[in-house]
Amino acid sequence: MINREDMLELTRRMTPGRTSFTRIAGCYMDAQGEIDGTFNTNFLNLSHGEKEKNLSLAKTIPFSKTNVQLKEYRFSSKAMGAGSKWQLLSAIKDCGLKNDALMETFYELVGEHYRTGSDYAVFVFHDSYDVPVKAADKERLEESEEVFSYIICAICPLAGDYEPGKPVCGFLFPSFSHRSASPDHVAVFQEDPSHPHGELERQMLECV
Repeated sequence: MINREDMLELTRRMTPGRTSFTRIAGCYMDAQGEIDGTFNTNFLNLSHGEKEKNLSLAKTIPFSKTNVQLKEYRFSSKAMGAGSKWQLLSAIKDCGLKNDALMETFYELVGEHYRTGSDYAVFVFHDSYDVPVKAADKERLEESEEVFSYIICAICPLAGDYEPGKPVCGFLFPSFSHRSASPDHVAVFQEDPSHPHGELERQMLECV
């Protein structure tokens, strides 16, 4: 189960003035899953308006209804081996989205499995959050107990020319549990839980 407070701790920082997002990358896909263009840039280089717009997309995933729209899944030990989807996600996270070959592999994976009848966009964000130590009375201290490095993926229908609409599915990897990374778990977002894109957890992530 996902703790709502863990997700709120992440989303409270998703504003242009407080964000520690380092990079944003993504691609535009046609309905057949063919790549129609890619981008990859330092998040700090975006204008204030672009930061605000993109943070809104990223925030949709962790701020969604906990354990309803956003559910936690575990990777089996078999699914974390060499050549696995987990290994690909871990490598993307560890390089901070800076390896274009890894990003291309991920986009192709999405294009192969994602099912839709219209053009869409895949947005990927990287963040490094210095998780502050908290005293027993919940007051914040100066030191950080760990740096939580993670990625958020948002899959969005296109609302216009290269203009993403509201995310319909996505994920947070690794999951954030008890204010710490949970490396063998992923939090999967489905905007409509009654009609989920089950291919996200089954084929694209291979989690259970």
